[in-house]
Formats: sequence, C-alpha cells, structure tokens
Amino acid sequence: MSLDNSSCNLASLNLMKFLRDDNTFDADGFRRAVEFIITAMDISICFADFPTEAIGDTTRAYRQLGIGFANLGALLMATGLPYDSEGGRALAGSITSLMTGTAYKRSAELAGIVGPYDGYARNAEGHQRVMRKHAAATDTVRSVTTLDSDVLRLAVTAWKDCLEIGALNGWRNAQASVLAPTGTIGFMMDCDTTGIEPDFSLVKFKKLVGGGSMQIVNQTIPQALRKLGYAEETVEAIVEHIAENGHVIDAPGLKTEHYPVFDCAMGARAITPMGHVRMMAACQPFLSGAISKTVNMPESASIEEVEEIYFESWKMGIKALAIYRDNCKVGQPLSDGKAKKADAPAEAAVVEFRPTRKRLPKARPSQTISFSVGGAEGYMTAGSYPDDGLGEVFLKLGKQGSTLAGVMDAFSIAISIALQYGVPLEAFVSKFVNMRFEPAGMTDDPDIRMAQSMMDYIFRRLALDYLPYDKREALGIFTAEERAVTVAESYGSVSAAPVDEVDTETLAQSAPVEVAPQARITGDTTGVHSSAELLEAITGKTADAPLCMTCGIKMRPAGSCYVCEGCGSTSGCS
Repeated sequence: MSLDNSSCNLASLNLMKFLRDDNTFDADGFRRAVEFIITAMDISICFADFPTEAIGDTTRAYRQLGIGFANLGALLMATGLPYDSEGGRALAGSITSLMTGTAYKRSAELAGIVGPYDGYARNAEGHQRVMRKHAAATDTVRSVTTLDSDVLRLAVTAWKDCLEIGALNGWRNAQASVLAPTGTIGFMMDCDTTGIEPDFSLVKFKKLVGGGSMQIVNQTIPQALRKLGYAEETVEAIVEHIAENGHVIDAPGLKTEHYPVFDCAMGARAITPMGHVRMMAACQPFLSGAISKTVNMPESASIEEVEEIYFESWKMGIKALAIYRDNCKVGQPLSDGKAKKADAPAEAAVVEFRPTRKRLPKARPSQTISFSVGGAEGYMTAGSYPDDGLGEVFLKLGKQGSTLAGVMDAFSIAISIALQYGVPLEAFVSKFVNMRFEPAGMTDDPDIRMAQSMMDYIFRRLALDYLPYDKREALGIFTAEERAVTVAESYGSVSAAPVDEVDTETLAQSAPVEVAPQARITGDTTGVHSSAELLEAITGKTADAPLCMTCGIKMRPAGSCYVCEGCGSTSGCS
C-alpha cells in the first residue's frame, strides 16, 4: 500500500470467461466488465466497515481500489501460447494495460460527477505524471499475435481518453489496480490458475484448511490441444497420458515444439524462475500497485540463484517479489500430484495377501436333509465342490416371509460366502456345536439323538458328512456306529451261547472261580471332580457336556438334561 492505515478493496476477473469459442479474446466485453466492476468497487467504500477508525478515514479519503484478473495461465495455455514466451507476455501486458486504463478512465468520469478523492488537490501533479507513464508504457508494447492486437488497440484508446478526462476532472481513486493472489477463491471462481500465475502442475493436490485434500486437474488442456490442431482421438490419448503421468513428455501424438505450451510452475517441465520474473515485468508498468506473485524455485535452488532473482527483478522495475522453494515447508498448500523425488530410495514392495472367493460351478453335487429338533422341522441343502469340500449351505425353517426364515436365509448366505472364501468348516463347527437355545431336544437323526439347538444339530450333521474322522474325533463328534465301536472296545462284548448247547451237568459241577483282575485306570486323573471328567481322563476324548454355571465342574448327562455332581445344580430340569 502507498499509504499507512489504509485498505484496498479487491476484485478479480476470470480471463477465461472472455475467451470466445473461436479462441479470440473479447476485448470489448472485458472493457465493459472493468467499467462496471470498478464503479461497484468505488460505491462499496461508502458502505464498508473497517477495522479501525483511522483506516476507515484514510480509505474514504483516498478511495484506493485494486481491480485485477485471474486465470492468466489458463488463458495462455488455451490459446496455445507458452507462459514464458514473447507472445504470452505481449497478451498479458495488453490485457493489464486495458484493464488499468479503463479503470482510471471510469474513475475520471466518476470524479466529474461526485468529485475526485480528498487528497487529489495536493497530489494532482504527481497523479497526472503517473497516468502519463502508464500511457507511455502502453506505447512500448508490440503486438506479437493477432490475439493481442484488438486488446492493445483498445488499451491505447482507453489511456488517451483517461488522460483527457482526468486532466479536466481529476480522478476519483488514488489507486485502481493490483494483481491479487486469488488463492482458494480462485478455485471457487472455476479458475485453473490463480492471479498472474501459471498452472502449478497439470495434475495437483490442494490441502484444505479443515483437513483433507482435493485433486485438481487442469481442464484447459483439451481446449489447448484443439487450438493447436490435434484430432479428437489424439486429444483423448494425450489427456490420458497427462492424467497418468502428470506431464506431456512422450505423450502420444504431441509435437515437441508444443511442449512449452504446457509448461507449469513445478514438475517435469517447469518454467524457469526468470520466466516468472519476465512475466511480472511485462505487467508491472500498467498497475497502480504491486503484483502478488510467487516465483517458484526448485528444491535444489542455491542462495546465489535467489540473489540473482531479486537483483534482476529490481532492474526490471518490479515492485514486489516472493519466492518459494519447493518442499521448504511441511504443510505445502499445493503439491505436484505426480512428482517423484529422484533421489528417494526405492521402497520395498509390500505383498498383500487377500483371500479370493472360489465359486461353485453351475452344476455341483448336493444333498438335502430333512430334520426335526424338539418338534421343529426344517430342511438343509448342502452343496459341495466336485473335488470334495463343502461350498454352500441353505437352511429352510419356518414359514416363508417369517422372521425365522429370513434370519436363516441371511445366516445361510453368510456361511456359504465364508466357506467359498476359505474359512474351514471345522472353525464353524467348533463355534456352533453345544450352542443352547430353543427349540432343543430329541431329533429324528439316528446319529444325533439329542441336540441342544438348531445350530448344534446343523453343524454336527455337517461335521459328520464333510469332516474326516480325525477332525471329528478332536471335536468329539461321532456317528452312532462309531460310538458303538468305541463302547465295544472299551468294555468288551458278551456273546450269548445257544440254549441247546448248554451242558447242565457241567454247570452243576463246581469249578474253581478265577477272579478277574481289576480294571486299571490309565491316564492322569489329577483334578478330576466328576464322572464326566473321569471319562475324559480315561478315554482321552472330550465329553459332550457343558460346564456347571455354579461351580464350574463338567456336568454329566441325566436324561435329556445335565446334572452337576459337585453342587447338584441342573441344566434346567428338576
């Protein structure tokens, strides 16, 4: 600011809004927009509130404004002009001159109606000298392309009118134009680039103040490629390459002479620091204030290079300059979305193992079993893989549409998907057997005479049908035949002799009686508290009985219930 205790009302115009469909710049529309906006900005001073009374007084006395523009980088790219080129700088300088000349012309017109700013009388000579310098700088701009010719012509006319009207009326505003940074608000304006900046990178990420980040991809690239004469299929291929790699190097079908059009502030093809300075020097002569612009420097920039940037900027008449060395801050607001550090050590590849679903074939073997548990009937259909192994289970219980039927359908789907993802059947069996809830009791299955619940029966049946003997033995699940064999092996079998072969005379005679040796208990019986635990110690097999909820001793079967031999508690039966 040129004054202490003052303020400056800012506004920025999105330059891309003035680019016509035929890729020409609407200079006259831009001029009218500047006239309208600068008038509104001056009016807003009358209704604005300021932090302190001194700032308010100075602002109303000098009425400093700061009209500017944004999206210059996108405009140059869309029109096929490299940012660091004579054509790009000529267009940027012409637009800046037209903007400031039009703003001061309207300021002079307002002064003719409501009077100049309060401090104009004692600053009239200096103000007029500055206006003449702006106009003289416009005369030094040379048109490079047909794109900037109309803009430059209107700029020359605007400054001529500005000087003539201002000489009569003075000016309403002590300052009219600056180039503001238009950071986050620039993205809200649908700008690919902010202020006078080039695009940071073709693919970038912006960290948000409240946390998180958003990916920003330059939307001007397809328009620029069409302007350069590329076919639609080539445009799509180049855009896909940029989205994947973040740069245009080796993009399919893109000519190397067009690479500079897509140069950015950072990345594989970065604009040189002096390229930024030269663009600022092209616009500075036509601005009342300074330019908020960052000269981006690579992470490897040295102190001498920074010194050279500032010295050259001073020689070119730039009023303000800020540099930024890449990655010099932990929380960098913008970062190149595809940038990779060349000297970063290669990270070890992390191999992630994920389960894969092995689906059943269209035609697969299956069996359907009807069962009854405690009087409740149901059906179970089990499908298996052709190479053996259970793959799906479907349960039908209750009426169609009932809560029980729906729960069983959902349970069946969950179990089936888990089996197909490789969860072993024995894992389900170990979790669901001995689960107790109603209905429970007698079943119509000769291998499973008693079941403590539907789940208990279903997974015992599945274990008997699909698990080998060694796994079932560890779980304590046997068929009726296997249990009979176990009993016969443990207690022996008595075969009755035919009646007609009995020799009664032999029976009448006494014979020495051999006392059978007492059965010896093998196994560790330490800590045995009940007959069920004793049976486990003798046979080495887990007894199918729950623990007592009162004392913790394993209960023994008593009819359809269980009784604790330690404290006398039962599982629910008296």
